[in-house]
Amino acid sequence: MALTADDTLLAEITQQTKKTHSERLLPHIAELLELAEVDKKDLGAVAISSGPGSFTGLRIGLATAKALAYALRIPIVGVPTLAALAYGNPAPGGILAPMLDAQKGNIYLALYRWQGETLIEVTPPTVRSFTEALGELTQLSQPVVAMGEAAVMFRQEIQTAQQAGADIWLAPPHCILPRAGSVALLGRKMLQQGIVHDCKTLEPQYIRRSEAEELWEKRQGNARQD
Repeated sequence: MALTADDTLLAEITQQTKKTHSERLLPHIAELLELAEVDKKDLGAVAISSGPGSFTGLRIGLATAKALAYALRIPIVGVPTLAALAYGNPAPGGILAPMLDAQKGNIYLALYRWQGETLIEVTPPTVRSFTEALGELTQLSQPVVAMGEAAVMFRQEIQTAQQAGADIWLAPPHCILPRAGSVALLGRKMLQQGIVHDCKTLEPQYIRRSEAEELWEKRQGNARQD
């Protein structure tokens, strides 16, 4: 996604296919710059979705963004993925509940609300079971707007809760999934606030350990018991 100094969206690519980041990310960057008619040397900063999310996807995306920022000697801003999801939903007067798949019935979840033109974090990102999270969301005193891939995965459960009287709603299709434009706009706001990350030390916000790490720890524990 390309953005001008006055927050004008020049170009954005949104694609939902089974191709991986490693197959399409760099070609998409080249295509995006061509569509926006922007030379890479004219880029002023790089904003990257920093997680939580897919472990592999985060590593590929962050490594690419860091390489660009380092090569072009421009700032890099790591934008929390859940905050970027909420940022793309202008729904004042309610609670925004971006949620991503954390596997095995669990989700990454954070809560936000708008205060004027400022997005406020109500609760920080956590990992919890979707069932537990839905039960708590339906008890809130304000309307709740759910978004993210987990909201799509658990669409039926959310709609069932709504039909039972809960004030919880799915974001519209054009807002329910992550948008590069939201990452860029929130990244620009963070940059204006003086938030800049070091491309050598910026790390993904995993929130939880990977399944491989948990399996390794379990094996090590079994080995010590033997």
